[in-house]
Amino acid sequence: MKELVRCKPCGYVMEADKLRDVCPACGMPRKAFEPYRERVALNRLMVLSLDMHPIAIHLSQTFVFLIPAMIFMTKLFPNFHYEMFSQVLKFSIIVFPLTLVVAIITGIIDGLFRFKILSPPLLRVKIILSIVIFILAVIMFLVAKSGDYGIVTIILSIACLACAVRLGLWGKKLIDVIMPGSYPLRKPKIPLKDKSENEAQKL
Repeated sequence: MKELVRCKPCGYVMEADKLRDVCPACGMPRKAFEPYRERVALNRLMVLSLDMHPIAIHLSQTFVFLIPAMIFMTKLFPNFHYEMFSQVLKFSIIVFPLTLVVAIITGIIDGLFRFKILSPPLLRVKIILSIVIFILAVIMFLVAKSGDYGIVTIILSIACLACAVRLGLWGKKLIDVIMPGSYPLRKPKIPLKDKSENEAQKL
């Protein structure tokens, strides 16, 4: 494994042989760096470095913004390339739930490899908000299926956008958090006899 160094002021970690005169992140001089040892197993780092979840999130964010924008474009400028905007809107509403499925699946993978569990409070909030956005997106698809992009579709699209913004703000707080150690973390199995002895000692 290559030697790593960390910038003490900003926390940026990089390979020692790639360090030049200043920190690429904050511009502090080379002397601000210190040796750094990665705290997590290589298999976890390999999965996390693929950035599957951030990529999937950016894909779904494109549609969560595009849908209300396209609706307002067709309403405000009905004579300006209506057919084109209408087709883009229809495509976006169809594809949006699929991008959310990918985002949720990659989010679960990311959560398991980053935190080892999915039960911490912030992760639970993210999972709940993701499910809410997905349900809203499916309802919006069913409502707009007939070609009706009226007030109900507008409200649903804005609700999706609001949830996505909230989700992004929660996600930002977790972006640099990785639980140390190796994965998976397994608790040693206690034989039934030892387990009853341990419980008796507690009493």
